[in-house]
Amino acid sequence: MNVNMNPNSELEQSIVSVPDIVQVPENFLSQAHQFQEIMMMYTCAIREVKTKLEVLNDELSVRNKRNPIEMIKSRVKKPMSILEKLQKRGLPVSLESMMENLDDVAGIRVICTYVDDIYDVAKMLTRQDDVRVVVVKDYIQNPKANGYRSYHMIVEIPVFFSDRKQAMRVEVQIRTIAMDFWASLDHQLKYKKTVVNADEIGEELRYCADVIAETDNRMLQIRKKIEEQGVVVHS
Repeated sequence: MNVNMNPNSELEQSIVSVPDIVQVPENFLSQAHQFQEIMMMYTCAIREVKTKLEVLNDELSVRNKRNPIEMIKSRVKKPMSILEKLQKRGLPVSLESMMENLDDVAGIRVICTYVDDIYDVAKMLTRQDDVRVVVVKDYIQNPKANGYRSYHMIVEIPVFFSDRKQAMRVEVQIRTIAMDFWASLDHQLKYKKTVVNADEIGEELRYCADVIAETDNRMLQIRKKIEEQGVVVHS
């Protein structure tokens, strides 16, 4: 398993930088230290969930001779992204509002090899007695209009600090390698305003999403046929 340890995904990204502070409203400025502490808590929540996933992957690699998880990526939202999301929803711009209303401040993306791995990993994670499932959105069975496919969960886990136990929410997105490749292109199209013929490209991407979904399913069926003959498919 390749676990992405990009420092931008960890605590370093959650520290408020000077350019970010300059653009944040005054009521956020007065709480800068508290904001940094809360971002640290979200980073620790990511670490807790990531460890659970790594343990499951290690166990299955021994038991089933195959790793269902290819890669784990993580991120904590940047201050401006949090600010923009609160304002877009018409919510109060405060730390309390952020923790109460935003479920995706801490995010983990799990990249699996096959579609059935997605559901197996999700089931094993949520079966743990200290993981509470808040919301599930299955965009694999019910793709978005643009073709986007992924399995989303908001989970809540306890994180133990020096003076207390704090329930923290983490968004977990689980998808195949092909779904992740598609989503990266779609993200570029969505957030780069200067793309020429964006509608035409979007339609091409939607078509590719269907092709990718069909390919994912056919690859899964091929793997199952091989396994029916007693051959272990390694990944």
